[in-house]
Amino acid sequence: MVNGKRLLVIIPALNEAGSIADVVREIRGELPGVDVLVVDDGSADRTAAVATAAGARVARLPYNLGVGGAMRLGYRYAHEHDYDVAVQIDADGQHDPRYVPKLVDLLDDYDLVIGARFAGEGDYTVRGPRRWAMGMLSTVLSGLAGTALTDTTSGFRAANRRMIEMFARWYPAEYLGDTVETLVHAARRGYRIQQVPVAMRRRMAGTPSHSPAKAMVYLGRALAVLTLALIRR
Repeated sequence: MVNGKRLLVIIPALNEAGSIADVVREIRGELPGVDVLVVDDGSADRTAAVATAAGARVARLPYNLGVGGAMRLGYRYAHEHDYDVAVQIDADGQHDPRYVPKLVDLLDDYDLVIGARFAGEGDYTVRGPRRWAMGMLSTVLSGLAGTALTDTTSGFRAANRRMIEMFARWYPAEYLGDTVETLVHAARRGYRIQQVPVAMRRRMAGTPSHSPAKAMVYLGRALAVLTLALIRR
Protein backbone atom coordinates (compact mmCIF):
# COMPACT_ATOMS: atom_id res chain seq x y z
CA MET A 1 0.00 0.00 0.00
CA VAL A 2 1.17 3.53 -0.83
CA ASN A 3 -0.90 6.44 0.49
CA GLY A 4 -3.71 4.00 1.25
CA LYS A 5 -3.78 2.57 -2.29
CA ARG A 6 -2.98 -0.96 -3.44
CA LEU A 7 -0.12 -0.46 -5.87
CA LEU A 8 1.55 -2.47 -8.61
CA VAL A 9 4.92 -1.42 -10.02
CA ILE A 10 5.30 -2.53 -13.64
CA ILE A 11 8.83 -2.81 -15.04
CA PRO A 12 9.17 -3.50 -18.80
CA ALA A 13 12.56 -5.14 -19.29
CA LEU A 14 14.62 -6.21 -22.31
CA ASN A 15 18.04 -7.75 -21.63
CA GLU A 16 18.43 -5.97 -18.27
CA ALA A 17 19.96 -8.82 -16.27
CA GLY A 18 22.77 -6.49 -15.16
CA SER A 19 20.43 -4.04 -13.40
CA ILE A 20 17.03 -5.63 -12.76
CA ALA A 21 17.89 -7.23 -9.41
CA ASP A 22 19.08 -3.92 -7.94
CA VAL A 23 16.02 -2.11 -9.32
CA VAL A 24 13.61 -4.65 -7.81
CA ARG A 25 15.38 -4.68 -4.44
CA GLU A 26 15.43 -0.89 -4.26
CA ILE A 27 11.71 -0.66 -5.02
CA ARG A 28 10.88 -3.29 -2.41
CA GLY A 29 13.11 -1.50 0.11
CA GLU A 30 11.73 1.99 -0.51
CA LEU A 31 8.10 0.89 -0.93
CA PRO A 32 7.49 -2.05 1.43
CA GLY A 33 4.41 -4.08 0.64
CA VAL A 34 3.99 -3.05 -3.00
CA ASP A 35 3.88 -5.73 -5.67
CA VAL A 36 6.48 -5.65 -8.45
CA LEU A 37 5.75 -7.12 -11.88
CA VAL A 38 8.65 -7.43 -14.32
CA VAL A 39 7.50 -7.96 -17.90
CA ASP A 40 10.36 -9.69 -19.69
CA ASP A 41 10.02 -8.43 -23.25
CA GLY A 42 11.60 -11.38 -25.06
CA SER A 43 15.02 -11.03 -23.43
CA ALA A 44 17.93 -13.15 -24.64
CA ASP A 45 19.70 -12.98 -21.27
CA ARG A 46 18.74 -14.04 -17.70
CA THR A 47 16.48 -11.04 -16.99
CA ALA A 48 13.50 -13.20 -15.97
CA ALA A 49 15.49 -15.50 -13.68
CA VAL A 50 17.35 -12.64 -12.02
CA ALA A 51 14.11 -10.69 -11.45
CA THR A 52 12.42 -13.73 -9.93
CA ALA A 53 15.35 -14.33 -7.59
CA ALA A 54 15.15 -10.67 -6.48
CA GLY A 55 11.52 -11.15 -5.42
CA ALA A 56 9.54 -9.83 -8.38
CA ARG A 57 6.61 -11.43 -10.12
CA VAL A 58 7.61 -12.09 -13.73
CA ALA A 59 5.58 -12.32 -16.93
CA ARG A 60 7.48 -13.39 -20.02
CA LEU A 61 6.64 -12.40 -23.58
CA PRO A 62 7.73 -15.01 -26.16
CA TYR A 63 9.35 -12.35 -28.35
CA ASN A 64 10.16 -8.66 -28.24
CA LEU A 65 7.08 -6.40 -28.56
CA GLY A 66 8.64 -3.16 -27.32
CA VAL A 67 7.75 -1.12 -24.25
CA GLY A 68 4.17 -0.65 -25.44
CA GLY A 69 3.53 -4.37 -25.73
CA ALA A 70 5.10 -5.04 -22.33
CA MET A 71 3.08 -2.29 -20.65
CA ARG A 72 -0.13 -3.49 -22.27
CA LEU A 73 0.38 -6.83 -20.54
CA GLY A 74 1.23 -5.05 -17.29
CA TYR A 75 -1.94 -2.95 -17.32
CA ARG A 76 -4.06 -6.00 -18.07
CA TYR A 77 -2.51 -7.74 -15.08
CA ALA A 78 -3.18 -4.68 -12.89
CA HIS A 79 -6.80 -4.55 -14.04
CA GLU A 80 -7.45 -8.26 -13.61
CA HIS A 81 -5.93 -8.24 -10.10
CA ASP A 82 -7.86 -5.15 -8.97
CA TYR A 83 -5.01 -2.73 -8.20
CA ASP A 84 -5.81 0.88 -7.32
CA VAL A 85 -2.63 2.23 -8.92
CA ALA A 86 -0.12 1.07 -11.51
CA VAL A 87 3.30 2.74 -11.67
CA GLN A 88 5.68 2.27 -14.59
CA ILE A 89 9.40 2.25 -13.73
CA ASP A 90 12.29 1.59 -16.11
CA ALA A 91 14.52 -1.46 -15.65
CA ASP A 92 17.83 0.41 -15.94
CA GLY A 93 17.72 2.16 -12.55
CA GLN A 94 17.28 5.72 -13.82
CA HIS A 95 13.93 6.18 -12.06
CA ASP A 96 14.13 6.82 -8.32
CA PRO A 97 11.28 4.97 -6.50
CA ARG A 98 11.37 7.54 -3.69
CA TYR A 99 9.33 9.79 -6.00
CA VAL A 100 6.50 7.26 -6.30
CA PRO A 101 4.47 8.58 -3.32
CA LYS A 102 4.54 12.06 -4.88
CA LEU A 103 3.09 10.71 -8.11
CA VAL A 104 0.49 8.66 -6.24
CA ASP A 105 -0.58 11.65 -4.11
CA LEU A 106 -1.89 13.44 -7.21
CA LEU A 107 -4.01 10.50 -8.35
CA ASP A 108 -6.83 11.67 -6.08
CA ASP A 109 -7.30 14.57 -8.51
CA TYR A 110 -5.77 13.24 -11.73
CA ASP A 111 -5.91 10.01 -13.73
CA LEU A 112 -2.35 9.93 -15.07
CA VAL A 113 0.71 11.52 -13.44
CA ILE A 114 4.06 11.80 -15.23
CA GLY A 115 7.45 11.99 -13.54
CA ALA A 116 8.95 14.89 -15.53
CA ARG A 117 12.70 15.23 -16.07
CA PHE A 118 12.62 18.82 -17.34
CA ALA A 119 10.48 20.46 -14.66
CA GLY A 120 13.09 22.03 -12.41
CA GLU A 121 14.52 19.10 -10.44
CA GLY A 122 17.83 17.41 -11.16
CA ASP A 123 20.32 18.18 -13.94
CA TYR A 124 19.18 15.79 -16.69
CA THR A 125 19.65 17.39 -20.11
CA VAL A 126 19.01 16.48 -23.74
CA ARG A 127 20.43 18.43 -26.68
CA GLY A 128 20.09 18.66 -30.43
CA PRO A 129 17.35 16.93 -32.44
CA ARG A 130 16.10 14.88 -29.48
CA ARG A 131 15.53 18.07 -27.50
CA TRP A 132 13.77 19.70 -30.47
CA ALA A 133 11.48 16.68 -30.80
CA MET A 134 10.70 16.65 -27.08
CA GLY A 135 9.96 20.37 -27.12
CA MET A 136 7.60 20.02 -30.06
CA LEU A 137 5.80 17.09 -28.46
CA SER A 138 5.46 18.94 -25.15
CA THR A 139 4.00 22.04 -26.82
CA VAL A 140 1.33 20.12 -28.74
CA LEU A 141 0.42 17.72 -25.93
CA SER A 142 0.27 20.49 -23.32
CA GLY A 143 -2.39 22.15 -25.46
CA LEU A 144 -4.37 18.93 -25.73
CA ALA A 145 -4.13 18.15 -22.01
CA GLY A 146 -4.84 21.70 -20.88
CA THR A 147 -1.80 21.76 -18.60
CA ALA A 148 1.96 22.27 -18.92
CA LEU A 149 3.71 19.00 -19.76
CA THR A 150 7.47 19.32 -20.12
CA ASP A 151 8.38 15.65 -20.52
CA THR A 152 5.82 13.80 -22.61
CA THR A 153 8.21 10.91 -23.43
CA SER A 154 8.90 10.05 -19.79
CA GLY A 155 8.45 6.39 -18.92
CA PHE A 156 7.98 7.16 -15.21
CA ARG A 157 4.19 7.27 -14.79
CA ALA A 158 1.41 6.51 -12.33
CA ALA A 159 -2.15 5.60 -13.37
CA ASN A 160 -5.29 5.36 -11.27
CA ARG A 161 -8.10 2.80 -11.63
CA ARG A 162 -9.89 4.70 -14.43
CA MET A 163 -6.69 4.90 -16.43
CA ILE A 164 -5.73 1.28 -15.75
CA GLU A 165 -9.10 0.12 -17.04
CA MET A 166 -8.70 2.12 -20.24
CA PHE A 167 -5.08 1.01 -20.82
CA ALA A 168 -6.07 -2.63 -20.19
CA ARG A 169 -8.47 -2.36 -23.12
CA TRP A 170 -6.33 -0.16 -25.39
CA TYR A 171 -2.59 0.40 -25.36
CA PRO A 172 -0.45 0.93 -28.50
CA ALA A 173 2.65 -1.17 -29.06
CA GLU A 174 4.14 1.03 -31.83
CA TYR A 175 7.28 3.13 -31.39
CA LEU A 176 6.56 6.04 -28.98
CA GLY A 177 2.96 4.87 -28.81
CA ASP A 178 3.38 4.10 -25.11
CA THR A 179 4.21 7.75 -24.45
CA VAL A 180 2.96 10.13 -27.15
CA GLU A 181 -0.11 8.28 -28.43
CA THR A 182 -1.33 7.32 -24.95
CA LEU A 183 -1.30 10.99 -23.93
CA VAL A 184 -3.19 12.07 -27.06
CA HIS A 185 -5.74 9.31 -26.55
CA ALA A 186 -6.22 10.05 -22.85
CA ALA A 187 -6.45 13.84 -23.26
CA ARG A 188 -9.04 13.59 -26.03
CA ARG A 189 -11.22 11.38 -23.84
CA GLY A 190 -11.20 13.74 -20.90
CA TYR A 191 -8.76 11.94 -18.62
CA ARG A 192 -6.94 14.34 -16.32
CA ILE A 193 -3.15 14.50 -16.76
CA GLN A 194 -0.53 16.15 -14.56
CA GLN A 195 3.22 15.97 -13.94
CA VAL A 196 5.59 15.93 -10.96
CA PRO A 197 9.23 17.11 -11.18
CA VAL A 198 11.72 14.24 -10.72
CA ALA A 199 15.48 13.86 -10.91
CA MET A 200 16.90 11.17 -13.19
CA ARG A 201 19.91 9.00 -12.35
CA ARG A 202 22.57 7.22 -14.39
CA ARG A 203 21.86 3.73 -15.69
CA MET A 204 22.87 0.99 -13.25
CA ALA A 205 24.19 -1.15 -16.12
CA GLY A 206 24.59 -1.03 -19.89
CA THR A 207 25.15 2.04 -22.02
CA PRO A 208 22.67 4.39 -23.73
CA SER A 209 22.73 4.28 -27.53
CA HIS A 210 22.73 7.93 -28.58
CA SER A 211 24.40 9.45 -31.65
CA PRO A 212 23.70 12.44 -33.94
CA ALA A 213 22.31 10.12 -36.65
CA LYS A 214 20.03 8.33 -34.20
CA ALA A 215 18.91 11.68 -32.81
CA MET A 216 17.79 12.80 -36.28
CA VAL A 217 15.94 9.50 -36.75
CA TYR A 218 14.26 10.08 -33.39
CA LEU A 219 13.12 13.54 -34.51
CA GLY A 220 11.61 12.14 -37.70
CA ARG A 221 9.89 9.30 -35.91
CA ALA A 222 8.52 11.60 -33.22
CA LEU A 223 6.96 13.85 -35.88
CA ALA A 224 5.44 10.84 -37.65
CA VAL A 225 4.06 9.33 -34.43
CA LEU A 226 2.53 12.62 -33.32
CA THR A 227 0.92 13.17 -36.73
CA LEU A 228 -0.60 9.69 -36.74
CA ALA A 229 -1.77 10.00 -33.15
CA LEU A 230 -3.56 13.27 -33.94
CA ILE A 231 -5.19 11.76 -37.05
CA ARG A 232 -6.43 8.63 -35.28
CA ARG A 233 -9.66 8.74 -33.31
